[in-house]
Formats: sequence, structure tokens, C-alpha cells
Amino acid sequence: MRSTILSVGTEILFGEIVNTNTVFLSQQLQQLGIDVMYHHTVGDNSGRLADLIKLCFEDCDLVITTGGLGPTQDDLTKETACRVLGDELVLHQPSMDALEARFQKFGRPMTENNRKQAYLPSKSTAFPNDCGTAPGFALEVDGKCIICLPGPPHEMKDMWEKQAKPFLEKKADAVIFSKMIRTFGIGESALETAILDLVDGQTDPTLATYAKNGQCSLRIASKRKTREEAEAAVAEMLVKVQERVGEYIYSTEDEELFDVLGKKLLENNISIACAESCTGGLFAGGLTDIPGISQVFDRGIVTYTNRAKMEELGVKGETLETYDAVSEQTAKEMAAGLQKKTGCRLCLSVTGNAGPGGGTEERPVGLMFIGAAFDGKLVCRRLDPRGRDRSGNRRWAVLNMCELALRLLEGRE
Repeated sequence: MRSTILSVGTEILFGEIVNTNTVFLSQQLQQLGIDVMYHHTVGDNSGRLADLIKLCFEDCDLVITTGGLGPTQDDLTKETACRVLGDELVLHQPSMDALEARFQKFGRPMTENNRKQAYLPSKSTAFPNDCGTAPGFALEVDGKCIICLPGPPHEMKDMWEKQAKPFLEKKADAVIFSKMIRTFGIGESALETAILDLVDGQTDPTLATYAKNGQCSLRIASKRKTREEAEAAVAEMLVKVQERVGEYIYSTEDEELFDVLGKKLLENNISIACAESCTGGLFAGGLTDIPGISQVFDRGIVTYTNRAKMEELGVKGETLETYDAVSEQTAKEMAAGLQKKTGCRLCLSVTGNAGPGGGTEERPVGLMFIGAAFDGKLVCRRLDPRGRDRSGNRRWAVLNMCELALRLLEGRE
């Protein structure tokens, strides 16, 4: 089954709201084995909406709309879909009863324009709305199906789970199962090159690479008659991928670096502390986003100046004078001093020039050093400039702190 997701609302076109509905529905449809071919957004205009629905049905069997089911004059999705598919709106008494009961429950008078929400296409399957006033529906005509869902995300998701998803599950002839593999330390082109033989020979499962925020992900997907068959096919392909790029994989469950690190620290009860200069507490902030991390996270210290590095961490004045604050020597002394101060098993430090000014030929903008002290090891990772802005340089340093910590914990560094 081929599908299109059609978002209705001028506010989306104007950028006044973020369209999260399309992301959610795309993920849900692929799990049902329904191919998503297109994403469209159209304003509150019946003529353009009608043209777009007709266009979608030229190539797809299923169109799912979100938005435009409310009580106001610019809510035209239902009327337009009904007209395009040659049906007529009729009063759906259960929807009217639910609507009246909802207004009575909240002690508010129901205005006349709200009644239009209880009129649905005569041949449709009604979808009650347990979170709002506008019911949705599915309308099937001549092998084509349109499903109209409300726009507010909490209403749409609830109706999808309770009504639309069970409706489509009965029609799906396949299941798609996928895994998102997360990697760090390898670029997208290098990743694709390493698995090129798998990509060139792919039929099912399929592989696709994605680059985002200094990381690369690999999606492995299989479409089979049963979920068990699809899972087995993905698992077999995952083994082949791990043989080629396993050293760069940090998650096979689409997890963020911080989440993987936090889980590893908590599972092994490993105490951690950090001392940050150029990142100004971003690493500590990322750790504290993890529930329960207080069991292992002792403290985060921002030592921005040379004076702070000396007073808080015991960095030697001669080290700073000889090698500069942005150096391997300083990063190592920061980590070692933090471990001496806190007694934590894992201590991380970072120092560098985030920019945009202050760079020199020897220490250009973007040059950073990450120190780590763990179980008798004292290591340092150098990050060379990559042309990022200040914010990008800081985020890149934090990601490297996470990944270096993971490598140490797993004995890979």
C-alpha cells in the first residue's frame, strides 16, 4: 500500500507551528508495512486541498490528512474530502451525542458552529475523538482510502492509536521492521564506502545512511509478511554491518550518546566528574538530563580562567605558561587534578578555543583537547578545527567527551 501524508493548515505554511504529526505518522505507517511516498502541506483553501487530494490519489492508495476538522469556517478538510470522493455529509448521531455530552461535562454552552463537527461522509467509518470535539473518519471509494485526523498532536495520536491504526492493521499485507544504528567517529561517505558491497547488493533488507550533528546513523529495514521474519532479516544484516564498522557503533537502538553513557555508568556504578573550560558546563548539563544520574555524577566544575584551573584543579602555573591553557598537558592536568579532588573513578576535562576570535596559527579556533583519567589511565584526545561556529565547536567537544568516556568504560581506548 502506497500512502501520502497531507497536513492541512495555513499556520504550518507560515511556520507558526512545528509539524510533528508528519514525523509521527511516517514512523507509524512504516511499522505497518505501508510505504510513505509523499509529504504535502497545504493551507486552509478548499480548492488547493481538493487538487492535492486528487494528485495524491494518482499515485497512492491511501491519503492521511491532519487538521481542518474543527468548527470554524476555515476548517474544510472533511467537506473537501467528501466532495472529491463523491460522497455527502450526513448527521452522525453518536458524534453529536458525544459532542453535546462533552460541552455539558465542562459546563459550557455549545455554539451552533460546533454542530458541523458531527456531520460525516455517509459512507465513512467514524473515529470518535476522546481528547477533543472533532471526530475523524476513514472513507473508502473505488479502492482509494482517505483517513482524516484532527490537527492537535495529542488528539491525533490518541485517535491514531485507538481508531486509525487498528483500521489499517486489518488491511496491511506486510510488516516493516527497522533498526537505527548510531555511529561516531566516521563520516557518512566513509561509512557508505565501508558497507558499499552491502548497499550495492541490497534488495531486502535495505540500508540508508544519515548524517546529523557530527554523527552518522544507518537504518536497516526489512519488509516481510510477519514481524518475526523482518526482525530476523534485520538481525542478519546487522551482523554484517558490525563486521565492517563495529568499532564506530555506539548504539543499535537509536539512542543518544549521553543516554548510552549514562546507562553504562549507572549499570556499573561508576562515579564521574567533569571539569569544563570552553564548553562552560554543557557536558554536565547533558548528564543531568539523564534520570537517576545523581547516583554516579558527583560534580561538574567550570574552570574558565587559568586562575580557576590552578585553584580548583591544581594545574601548574608553569604548565599554563609553557604549553598554554589550550594544550594536551593542561587537559591532562585538569583531569588528574579533578580525580585527586573528587576521588571519582572517571574524570573528564576539556579545554580549547571555541571562537570566533582569539585564534592563533599555533592554536586556531576550534582546536580543543579532552582529558580523561580512569583506572590508572590518563589520556588525551585532540580535536582539530573543522570550520564550525562557536556553538558547533562546543557541541562537537561534548560529543567527543561522551564517546571517549564510552571507549574507556568499554576498554576500547
